Amino acid sequence: MEVYSNGKVLLTGEYVILDGALSLAAPTKFGQYLRLRESQSNLINWKSINFDGNIWFECLITSDTLEVKSTSSKKISNTLVEIINLIRDYNPIFLKKCGSDISTNLTFEKNLGLGSSSTLISNLSKISGVNPYTLNNKIYKGSGYDIACAESISPILYKFDKDRRTINQVSFKPSFNECIYFVYLNKKQNSFSEIKRYNKNKASISIINEISNITSEILVCNSIDGFNKLIEAHEIIISKLISKKTIKDVLFKDFDGSIKSLGAWGGDMIMVTSHNNPSGYFKKRGYSTIFKFEELII
Repeated sequence: MEVYSNGKVLLTGEYVILDGALSLAAPTKFGQYLRLRESQSNLINWKSINFDGNIWFECLITSDTLEVKSTSSKKISNTLVEIINLIRDYNPIFLKKCGSDISTNLTFEKNLGLGSSSTLISNLSKISGVNPYTLNNKIYKGSGYDIACAESISPILYKFDKDRRTINQVSFKPSFNECIYFVYLNKKQNSFSEIKRYNKNKASISIINEISNITSEILVCNSIDGFNKLIEAHEIIISKLISKKTIKDVLFKDFDGSIKSLGAWGGDMIMVTSHNNPSGYFKKRGYSTIFKFEELII
């Protein structure tokens, strides 16, 4: 058996997506495969493989009791056992009848923040028949937009409010998309810990409405100058909310263009707009993983 799920980027919303702000997210052209083959052993033989073919995690777990017999990372294997146990609450025979050889294969570098966890949850949902939002909510406690992206064939407008989610597929490929780039900041942000930190500082109704309005305006914006004004306004709002300087103020003050953080601030990717290819600017500063809009976004 083989299944596949898309990666994700959250273009607007960031933290306030948790408070019900309308947000724009997009599936990526990169994702994760999961391959399952039954075996005659009584073990789950698990291997996680990075985009370059290197194994970054592996473990052996007994099928019936989920005892970890060997592992390259105790923390990861403990999380994996937690997920399988949770799945068995809804599907008691999941991976229990016999042994299993399971491999997961990322098509992107695992530290990029494109959804190594969400694509795993999505894929395990597909092979177990358990609702992916249930799994995601109990394990990672996020909004679930990344789960929605995992199966979407286009960008989405996403709204999550009091455990109710509204998902609408939309078209988002601006006429000026050749001016939009995505740059990896060489640091993976821990979304789970960022969510816990943010939950102590909820957004007001006015902030939620401001971000929702910006999201709606970005979706129909037809000029790069208008787009820049919108993402800069978004940055200022989130900066004040979480009491952090914008990434442009911190690292790229002299950049001739606009910059917007994506997801949890301080790591993962940024969205950059520039009339000229900015690769030289960022590579000189040590940031060499750069995608054009059409290279990343479905």
